[in-house]
Amino acid sequence: MIVEQIWTGNALRNFNYLIACPETGEALAIDPLDFEKCLGGAKDRGWDITQVLNTHEHGDHTGGNMPVIEATGAKLLAHRNAGPRIDGIDVGLGAGDVVTVGKTVELLALDTPGHTMSHICLLSKTDAPALFCGDTLFNAGAGNCHGGGHPEELYQTFTDQLDELPDDTLVYPGHDYILNNLGFTLDREPDNDAAAGLSRELEGTHDPDNPIVTTIAQEREINTFFRLTNATVVKRLREAFPELSEEPSPKEVFIRLRELRNSW
Repeated sequence: MIVEQIWTGNALRNFNYLIACPETGEALAIDPLDFEKCLGGAKDRGWDITQVLNTHEHGDHTGGNMPVIEATGAKLLAHRNAGPRIDGIDVGLGAGDVVTVGKTVELLALDTPGHTMSHICLLSKTDAPALFCGDTLFNAGAGNCHGGGHPEELYQTFTDQLDELPDDTLVYPGHDYILNNLGFTLDREPDNDAAAGLSRELEGTHDPDNPIVTTIAQEREINTFFRLTNATVVKRLREAFPELSEEPSPKEVFIRLRELRNSW
């Protein structure tokens, strides 16, 4: 499996992806908003885009669908319930479905509601798994829920699915928000040495054209949305929400953190 992470350079800081089979040159385009870069990247590498996948229905992820499909004849894949909000879906996906690319690439579809209620993540069936997570999981952060989602659903996605992934799973999100997200982690957990160290490392060197790729193990260290029982996180949260229960549940902590992040 070959992964090409494409930095759009737009105001919303989107990443697009090409996933290619090295044997056949067939490729899957994920959320190809910048269709010119996606089509040009595939052409430069001799790849044939045969499928387009939208992780969810927001326009900054679907906006390049038609130019790519018109240029390549690719099939459009998305969540099976996204039909009313994404035009022209050829294949509706549910949890456990497998997307194949060429002869060698298999990607497991995960049904991951929260950012929206029709959100798909893809998990590669490779020795070192890779997660293409759209706007569900960001490097050091979590998606918002005010565009058709719900924080309780996002919490369940994090705890029941994402936190169960192997430590070495690579994280490929839909946007580059890592510096801001690390800032939020440190605002909530000032004594987080891992987040502080990475923030210092990236402050002068971060280049979204050549971005850092985190792992799930690293996310558990630097992403406050995985650190729901951490004493500092809970203590700081109580300062913002004095009504927080004496021993808040992880779900309560997650929802309050998401609320704070909305206006941070």
